Amino acid sequence: MPPLWPTVNAGLNATSAVLLAVGWSRARAGDRASHRRFMLAALSCSAIFLASYLAYHARVGSVRYQGAGPLRTAYLSVLLTHTVLAAAVPFLALRMLFLAWKERFEEHRRLGRVALPVWLYVSVTGVAVYGMLYGWGR
Repeated sequence: MPPLWPTVNAGLNATSAVLLAVGWSRARAGDRASHRRFMLAALSCSAIFLASYLAYHARVGSVRYQGAGPLRTAYLSVLLTHTVLAAAVPFLALRMLFLAWKERFEEHRRLGRVALPVWLYVSVTGVAVYGMLYGWGR
């Protein structure tokens, strides 16, 4: 059975992905108020995830993948892209928040075309990394 803290973190990542997708759909539907609520919820969820993730790894260090062969290669490929893009998400998310707050909606929309796919990818691959470390292929 996987440790509780990584399971909670995977749940926070999954929740962020769902909130992002729903928030994006609300923007596409022209419902700014709902879009704002869902995206702020996604940002909050991601911030809680980040704090929890950092606290967990400060306590236990890094967790090594136990698989070998093609599964290890797949894991390392996903982990690499996830990690590189995850470093950008806080900056992208905060910039998006700033642009919306300043009502610079055209810039917000333009940056969102990059920020949303990156943030979604990071959230979904965070769950995948968890699955590869603690469940799938074991």
